[in-house]
Amino acid sequence: MIDPLVIDQRIIADAAALLDACRQRGILLATAESCTGGLLAATFTAIPGSSDVLDRGFVTYSNAAKSEMLGVPVWLIERHGAVSEDVARAMVGGTLTHSRATLAVAITGIAGPSGGTAEKPIGLVHLAAAVRDAPVSHERLLLGDIGRAEIRRESVRCALALLASLL
Repeated sequence: MIDPLVIDQRIIADAAALLDACRQRGILLATAESCTGGLLAATFTAIPGSSDVLDRGFVTYSNAAKSEMLGVPVWLIERHGAVSEDVARAMVGGTLTHSRATLAVAITGIAGPSGGTAEKPIGLVHLAAAVRDAPVSHERLLLGDIGRAEIRRESVRCALALLASLL
């Protein structure tokens, strides 16, 4: 069971609704996560029957994993940093390339309590989502230094909303 301190019932309900919407449309879903460390995929798999919709989840916490598992170019990470719109977009593209999914989301950010800078503060999160063969949607979140668990939880909530907006 998912720790209720991390994922609340409202998020579980949103995830269940998204899975149902995907199921009705015959859509397979995949995730690529960095700062959330698989929390979104864990949210989906906490829901019985999710295996008919969730194809796979990539936890690409390190820069090397982003490149090796999703094909994010090393030069892109070096130029823009792992926490950037460009890398989030490349992550979601790689997720679609390396899965059977027709809908995917990527999350990369700085959950803290360290690692932030003036240009990229704690609580900065980039989300990207796309339907296969369609334009990528992007959201930039500035959540502030609200605590690691809350940044991760809010990132999952926003990723679910972004995915729902594409259906």
